[in-house]
Amino acid sequence: MSTRFPFTAVVGMDDLRLALLLNAVSPSVGGVLVRGEKGTAKSTAVRALAELLPEVAVVDGCRFSCDPAAPDPGCPDGPHRDAGAGARAARMVELPVGASEDRLVGALDIERALAEGVKAFEPGLLAAAHRGILYVDEVNLLSDHLVDHLLDAAAMGASHVEREGVSVRHAARFLLVGTMNPEEGELRPQLLDRFGLTVEVAASRVPEERVEVVRRRLAFEDDPAGFAARWAGEETALRERIAAARELLPRVVLGDGALLQIAATCAAFEVDGMRADIVMARTATALAAWAGRAEVTGEDVRQAALLALPHRRRRNPFDAPGLDEDRLDETLERFGDDAPKDDPDPEPDGPGDGGPGDGGPGGGGGGVPPQGGEGPAPETGDGPGETSAPETVDMPEKAPAPASGGGAGERAAVKAAEPFRTKVLSVPGLGEGAAGRRSRARTEHGRTTGETRPRGVLTKLHLAATVRAAAPHQRARGRSGPGLVVRRDDLRQAVREGREGNLVLFVVDASGSMAARRRMGAVKGAVLSLLLDAYQRRDKVGLVTFRGRDAELALPPTSSVDAAAARLEELPTGGRTPLSAGLLRAHDVLRVERLRDPSRRPLLVVVTDGRATGGGPDPVGLAARAARLHAADGTAAVVVDCEAGPVRLGLAGSLARDLGGTAVTLDELRADAIAGLVREAQDNRSVRRAA
Repeated sequence: MSTRFPFTAVVGMDDLRLALLLNAVSPSVGGVLVRGEKGTAKSTAVRALAELLPEVAVVDGCRFSCDPAAPDPGCPDGPHRDAGAGARAARMVELPVGASEDRLVGALDIERALAEGVKAFEPGLLAAAHRGILYVDEVNLLSDHLVDHLLDAAAMGASHVEREGVSVRHAARFLLVGTMNPEEGELRPQLLDRFGLTVEVAASRVPEERVEVVRRRLAFEDDPAGFAARWAGEETALRERIAAARELLPRVVLGDGALLQIAATCAAFEVDGMRADIVMARTATALAAWAGRAEVTGEDVRQAALLALPHRRRRNPFDAPGLDEDRLDETLERFGDDAPKDDPDPEPDGPGDGGPGDGGPGGGGGGVPPQGGEGPAPETGDGPGETSAPETVDMPEKAPAPASGGGAGERAAVKAAEPFRTKVLSVPGLGEGAAGRRSRARTEHGRTTGETRPRGVLTKLHLAATVRAAAPHQRARGRSGPGLVVRRDDLRQAVREGREGNLVLFVVDASGSMAARRRMGAVKGAVLSLLLDAYQRRDKVGLVTFRGRDAELALPPTSSVDAAAARLEELPTGGRTPLSAGLLRAHDVLRVERLRDPSRRPLLVVVTDGRATGGGPDPVGLAARAARLHAADGTAAVVVDCEAGPVRLGLAGSLARDLGGTAVTLDELRADAIAGLVREAQDNRSVRRAA
């Protein structure tokens, strides 16, 4: 096995290291979600953790890592009554983003199951990760059906594999560690809540620390074995400290006062469900054991809240995770052991009136000493990332970037109105794109709609079709009695229909006419609503804006609706309406995206009042010709008509007809009738072509 970068050689990132170590001490904490920018050693730290975990006792020959002291009675390799015992290093299993379902949960040999009636099961990654670490890099890019399996296994501690009446179950309890870059899209709330703790990581802005990072990395790459040997003493000391904390953990007392603080904190921050309370209790207990104490303090509770609650406070994809630390301290002080009970006028600023506990001052991490063995180079300082408690991450305020052609008529960015729930806009027909929740598509999951001969490996058997294909040949195959002889040529693959995610490209009019009558706030609110819908349906999104003399690609297609919302929020308005330029820029974007991902079908959403006033000598005619380019490509399109006032020209409706799509008003985005408008437009287009 290749040499891994030592855990104790990681510079800075105290929050990340502490969260990983707490899970090593108490796996019941529930894992860690590591959020941060690329190139911050997230994966390096996670992989290094596996080297610190103690060995695992296993039953000899068991592919499912059963504990000889308490073997799984339902283990597919069992029973283990007289089996021997051995030990192995704790595993860290990596789940690739593009893994198949069979690779994750395991696969059955369907041919043997049908022909011989045996359960020939090949374990997957969930079985390999049992009693170890399951690491998912870029977890936010994981397919929905894999996420569902992870949710089930994390909730039940077991994996169930079902294949046409053949059922296998095995234990799957693991430490789930995921890393993600928020710019590439957010996680589904169901999976987000499964991670016990979350930490935000960012590269240090302290030059001395950055120098040390580079120095250590270069030294490791030049001589991995020698570098690891220089840190062997620190690694051994840290490994021993983990073992000591694990031994102390069962004896740590979580008193009623600490429990009250935990419950009060979760209630104050209005987190959903009770999982946050349980995770905080386990984390506070692990913190006390890590510090070598036999009782949980108020500082342990504070630290646990900063690690366990930020990702559970996220209400929608436009919210930045984080906690109000002043509110947290106020809650802990109010329900702390030292809080005044009867004295109506307690002395302010007294020694017992504001501390979150007896473990130290009110700052982050005073009651939890840093992990030992950081090595000869200094690991702490006053720079960013050096506190022992996560900092609240706020979205930075950006100055509005002037669009092309902006001039004296430019107006400041307008705040968006409150988002609302929209009806689904779907692409007509049947696609074959990435799994999602918007348009109909042939997928690996969903209802069975037909059958076909398998191409390559058989994954979803159509049992009835297989029997029908094999039945006429039984006499020729020498079968005269009961039973069925099935050969490979008889096997049939099930054709299933589900939902796919699409590329939703927004083309937003930011001209002066859109700013009239204060419409831009309502327009931005509508686009934010559609962005929220795209997030929930697992779409990619892009943003083209046009005003003045030209159009610009404000956001290339991405899975991050947060980035799209940020670009939209800072969008200024003013100038003429180069509608044709916006449509042509959108056409170029879609052409490139079709080359990159031909299976992902686009949905064009044009937000405008249709009043083309720029782009050439005949702006209306140019816009119509640009729209017909999209219609010729068969791109599904919706025009959100933003025209207002007593006199309406109906130009958005004309644009929609040229696009071969449909037009809806801002009010109709809330109406029940919108669900079938795109499909209706496709039908109308077919009628016109036939005529």
